[in-house]
Amino acid sequence: MNNIIDFFLHLDSHLFTMILDYGFWIYAVLFAFIFIETGLVVLPFLPGDSLLFAAGSFCAGVQNDAGQTAELNLWIVLLIMAAAAIMGDSLNYYLGKTIGLKVLAWKAFGKPLVSEKHIDKTRAFYDKHGPKTIILARFVPIVRTFAPFVAGIGDMHYGKFIRFNVIGGIMWVLILVLVGYFFGNLTFVKNNFELVILGIVVLSLLPVAFQFFKGKKSKKKK
Repeated sequence: MNNIIDFFLHLDSHLFTMILDYGFWIYAVLFAFIFIETGLVVLPFLPGDSLLFAAGSFCAGVQNDAGQTAELNLWIVLLIMAAAAIMGDSLNYYLGKTIGLKVLAWKAFGKPLVSEKHIDKTRAFYDKHGPKTIILARFVPIVRTFAPFVAGIGDMHYGKFIRFNVIGGIMWVLILVLVGYFFGNLTFVKNNFELVILGIVVLSLLPVAFQFFKGKKSKKKK
């Protein structure tokens, strides 16, 4: 877990090295990260928002102190990230539809692989916003991973799901990659990249925190 946290806090330096080392294969690595976060219900903690922003900044080209430049192709990044997001959610929907709540019984080292609390919170989010949850959840970590799974459990019609899935996936990738592309190489952002990444994580978690404290407040009133 510490390695994962370190990777995402220092995305700029890690991505720089990976782009130079892996060449064209870096696109497969980026695809895998987004696909795993959105597609595997047991891994909801991967911060895809930060990765999309960082990838966008490298699409504008990043140069290190030694004069080396690491650059990604904007159109390829947009295409593969959107495809990974859409395919990941589709897999998650399929898992919810076929495996359903049986996944709650899965354990590793004596601990549940999937938190029932996360399922319940996503259901509450889904009850409040309806099918458009599939779009809104893209911008909310944890809920993003569980929303398609819950849609599958609830037997949401796949035709309706895939429409919201495609819209949400494209919007999520487009917004965050382009924000990184246009603002990621500003001097302030480059000099405070770790703080910016932390800021993105905090901002994306605010809706979850709001719902949590709102739920606590409602329970106290009862």
